[in-house]
Amino acid sequence: MPAPAADRHLAIVIPAYDEEATVGDVVRECRAAFPGAAVVVVSDGSADATAARAREAGARVLELPCNLGLGPAVQAGLQWARDGGFARVARLDADGQHVPSEIRRLLARMDETGADFVTGSRFLPESEFAEGSTAARRAGNRALARFLSIICQAPVTDPTSGMWCADAQLVRYFAHRYPAEYPEPEAMALLRRQGYSMAEAPVRVLPRRAGRSHLRPLGLPYFAMRVGLALLADRVRPVDRRFAKGCKR
Repeated sequence: MPAPAADRHLAIVIPAYDEEATVGDVVRECRAAFPGAAVVVVSDGSADATAARAREAGARVLELPCNLGLGPAVQAGLQWARDGGFARVARLDADGQHVPSEIRRLLARMDETGADFVTGSRFLPESEFAEGSTAARRAGNRALARFLSIICQAPVTDPTSGMWCADAQLVRYFAHRYPAEYPEPEAMALLRRQGYSMAEAPVRVLPRRAGRSHLRPLGLPYFAMRVGLALLADRVRPVDRRFAKGCKR
């Protein structure tokens, strides 16, 4: 596991939209697990006290003027981290599902495999996933995982995980271009197309402490269709040589 002294080279990006009930605890848990890391909360046009609670807990806060969506919020945090020159960037949700100390599993997996991107999977044998799921959602996730595994030519078990870690060169690319519509699965497809490597690590995920998922069972087929079309469209986009793996700028 990385030594605490390495924490100062890590930035933790937390996108948040109306998460005043949970964001403070998440920030405090991040600071306890990684005392030297930079923790930045991107308040995505929140109408509640999300920004205030994050600041009180000790985070740097970026406030977007209106609700732009998850992808742009994450990209804003990645741009901040890129400008700060961090060696690695971790991303997790503000709703309390992700356990900040589990980031060490992602960092260890990155060191073990040399991967540029490691996502925390809820569905590996060693994972702990406490939240229930409908049969339709499980089937949709498996189908998307298989499709993405083919596209990425790498095993994918959790295509919608919001907990991941990326190295500095990949952060530079994501800061320039990060998907807006379906950020998690599209980001995997894009990074593989640019020549970056990826891996998964098992993580512990808790039930959300407040709010509810934006996905509903009746909307799953539509979501899966839209994601599939977006992934196919990404396959015909030309590779951006300025940000390809190994390119120096």
